[in-house]
Amino acid sequence: MHVLGIESSCDETGVALYDSNKGLVAHALHSQIAIHQVHGGVVPELASRDHIQHIVPLVDDVLNQASIDKQALDAIAYTQGPGLQGALLVGAAFAKSLSFALGIPSFGVHHLEAHLMAAMLDDETLAFPFTALLVSGGHTQLLRAEALGEYELIGETLDDAVGEAFDKTAKLMGIDYPGGPKLAALADEASSSEGLPEIAPFPRPMVSRPGCDLSFSGLKTHVSLVWEKSAKDDKAKVAIAKAFQDAVVETLCIKVARALKQTGHQSLVVAGGVGANQALRAALKAQCSDRIKLYFPRLAFCTDNGAMVAYTGYLHLAKGSRDPSHAITVHARWPFAEVE
Repeated sequence: MHVLGIESSCDETGVALYDSNKGLVAHALHSQIAIHQVHGGVVPELASRDHIQHIVPLVDDVLNQASIDKQALDAIAYTQGPGLQGALLVGAAFAKSLSFALGIPSFGVHHLEAHLMAAMLDDETLAFPFTALLVSGGHTQLLRAEALGEYELIGETLDDAVGEAFDKTAKLMGIDYPGGPKLAALADEASSSEGLPEIAPFPRPMVSRPGCDLSFSGLKTHVSLVWEKSAKDDKAKVAIAKAFQDAVVETLCIKVARALKQTGHQSLVVAGGVGANQALRAALKAQCSDRIKLYFPRLAFCTDNGAMVAYTGYLHLAKGSRDPSHAITVHARWPFAEVE
């Protein structure tokens, strides 16, 4: 089975081809960072227009990489939600139209499920059941994954997602968009920097409360207060970035430990854009040690991509799942609990 995957939920256009015999055979990605950077964040209308411009060339690129014709495709998977309404519609309309023209089935993939399945692309030892930590710009959730399409929410952020907190914290200190990765890079520089101002440890939000829910808006407020009292120079940025990242990482580790105790699972999957954070990876590796098997997607597949959509679509299609009609339907908001 050759499954074409299309991702267009936000500001990255991703296309990939998954072969049921060979695995992932081709993928391509276009990022819109340069477009949105001048605005300090993603502008939905600009994102939609850019998807329109790049989706066809990317599909042609992927088919050329795989040396196959469109007629050889067996199915098309696309991101149906959650995400930006207009951006989702571009990918869905293209996928549904192409599947109709070729007379092949299509399947709408849940964006968050695709992130979880990305870890399986490179590691066949990962199998259900497992506990998952989903950390991205728009979502932060702890999940019990029992089987494909069977997920239970254990805990989630009550306000800002982790990636959102990184971005907003960076913006408070005047770090250009996309600020989250730049803030993490500053935090990683702290160990080799000299003359940094002393920063009192930041609070670890909600760790004293039972359960696995999280909150990060308070950390953002704390950063604002500390930044206003600082020298507001480069050294202050590094010191504050380190204190902020340490607080986020330790909080996530504490909540992950609780989730694993609750589920009793021996495997942990960490997915989403913040799953690429090196400090988080190192801390979880140390915490899990040999007791818990820890899985991450490759760095290129932590952020949005077509490969995870193609693979997740294949898993569902192989079980006989299909879109119920040719109608073009997307879900800007789509709770994970509604995945079937």
